[in-house]
Amino acid sequence: MDPNGKPTLSAHPARFSVEDKYSRQRITMKRRHGLLLTQQPQPSY
Repeated sequence: MDPNGKPTLSAHPARFSVEDKYSRQRITMKRRHGLLLTQQPQPSY
């Protein structure tokens, strides 16, 4: 936050790697907590 109370912007973007070392753990946690898209009810349009 700056002195005026507005959020500041990062001068550096987040680092992105094509090699995702933690994808398996992330999918396991989403499956465990029912957050995968395949576990969600289909939206009604």
